[in-house]
Amino acid sequence: MGWNSWDSYGTTVTEEEVLANAQVMHDTLLQAGWDTVVVDIAWYDPTARAHGYNENAPLVLDGYGRQLPDPVRFPSAKDGLGFKPLADKIHDLGLNFGIHVMRGIPRLAVERDLPVFGTPFTASQVADRDHVCVWNPDNYGLDQSAPGAQAWYDAQVDQFAQWGVDYLKVDDMQTPFHADEIAAYHNAIDRAERTHGCEITLSLSPGGWLPTTHVDFLRKNAQLWRISDDLWDRWTDVYQQFVRLARWAPFQETGHWADADMLPLGHIGLRAERGEDRQCLLSADEQRTLLTLWAMGRSPLMVGGDLPTSEALTLDLLGNPALVQVTAGSCSNAEIVRERVNADWADDETYQGDQIVWRADAADWADGTGSDHPEGVYAALFWTGEQAHKVSVPLKSLVGIGRASVDWELTDLWEGRESAPSDLGMEGAGEDRELVATVPAHGVVWVALDPR
Repeated sequence: MGWNSWDSYGTTVTEEEVLANAQVMHDTLLQAGWDTVVVDIAWYDPTARAHGYNENAPLVLDGYGRQLPDPVRFPSAKDGLGFKPLADKIHDLGLNFGIHVMRGIPRLAVERDLPVFGTPFTASQVADRDHVCVWNPDNYGLDQSAPGAQAWYDAQVDQFAQWGVDYLKVDDMQTPFHADEIAAYHNAIDRAERTHGCEITLSLSPGGWLPTTHVDFLRKNAQLWRISDDLWDRWTDVYQQFVRLARWAPFQETGHWADADMLPLGHIGLRAERGEDRQCLLSADEQRTLLTLWAMGRSPLMVGGDLPTSEALTLDLLGNPALVQVTAGSCSNAEIVRERVNADWADDETYQGDQIVWRADAADWADGTGSDHPEGVYAALFWTGEQAHKVSVPLKSLVGIGRASVDWELTDLWEGRESAPSDLGMEGAGEDRELVATVPAHGVVWVALDPR
């Protein structure tokens, strides 16, 4: 759970802006589980601009072709100090520090034919000019069959470890899927961790068309992997994640996470790749839907809005303790119902929306922390239509056959009420009872059910 600069600042974030977001996270969100700050792409490009990338950019590199922070945007990085001073400040706030990097080796390092640290080889000898990113011009790939290719990643990640980087988002890895590069980067991290006694989380991007057949390989080599291309503040983007998270939910396990992408919530687009400066265009109900779906699907939660200038609503939503409780403390998460609803059941022209239900068992956290809902069940009732809709689901499908006649206490996880509001409750009797709620347009009712 953390903050990433991409949705707000694209390629242009500054040290001052990073620290401002870190301070808000420390002051208002750390206690709710948010603990990581990530500087996204192009921190090494002194010509970085909003809405795109620069051909032939004069990247800031060291003598071995490794990227260094632009000292204008990141003044503490001057004199070759890299990100260590900034990482130290983030760590002093009790937070983790992360950065983004592209797959491969900078083209500029290849043009200069710089040496590969600790080897007799040069950049031109390890570069793969046939497998380059189609959307970013900064790098060539690395030819992993070439002597010295692994050493280049080893040296790059070793420098990151010396700076105190805890989290690495490595891009252009999965669309198309570069298994040799992923394994090489994992090996570089493993080497750095053993050398420096640190832990570095590896997050792979992007994730278009990612099949679940790669899951064993991904678990072996990474902690997070994207399962979609970039997501923005459009309902259509959120809607498309339902089916992806349903597909990946059975494969989620603590420490290895399918990632449904950043949360475009709060004040975004200040200098971003997409759209103009704005508060998130999703409605409040759509924002709750997004956060609930990510938590029930156990996706990592990485918010993209500029925290100091986001609306109070955003911080209130992010501060909901149920987010970390469910993401970190649930199991057997699954979409159990997904049905089209027509006004006339026989006429698809009268389609109104999809009724979608997720459920999960409450569980202890991996660190042994007890659940707030021992023996409880989490349930999320989603409605994708344009008007509010009454959703009902048999209680036995949520709590299990034979448990539906138990007296269950409902807690609305968004409203925080201990007793159910008037539009949420039970209907029927015994094993035939149903959980019912009026769900707003594009909205969700999210509850915990606890046996009394």
